[in-house]
Amino acid sequence: ANYTPQNAVYAGHDTDMSPIVICRCFHNGDLLPGKAIPSRACAYVSYAGQEIQKESFEILIGEGYDWMPASNGVLPPGAIEAGRTVNGEILYVGRAHYSGSLTPGKIQPSHGALYIAFGGCERRISNYEVLVRRNNFYRDEAIKICY
Repeated sequence: ANYTPQNAVYAGHDTDMSPIVICRCFHNGDLLPGKAIPSRACAYVSYAGQEIQKESFEILIGEGYDWMPASNGVLPPGAIEAGRTVNGEILYVGRAHYSGSLTPGKIQPSHGALYIAFGGCERRISNYEVLVRRNNFYRDEAIKICY
């Protein structure tokens, strides 16, 4: 069941160099951006200190995305609104190098950090890259999601 849409947005690689794509899924009322690893046919999100494995998730597809460096919860223009906490805070997609991987996760601005799921835990990272639309003209375009 190694299914990856043709134009999935690649975000990085696992420690064994397996490709990682951007995904999101629901957990405890939050809609969480995270990482999907096509070679394992599953996704992982971070929540309350833990890495949560998911069998059902959405994968981000499309073109015209870039990664912009940022830190401490700051977001560059054109950052993608990719999720939402149960309290209504918008979550964004970020990525960072961690322990030999390049792993995407959720940026929670109120916490001033990117969180990634890695090695069974949620890791907090202060310096990261943010997924943005290359051309701000497209900023309001709906994110194309497929299952």
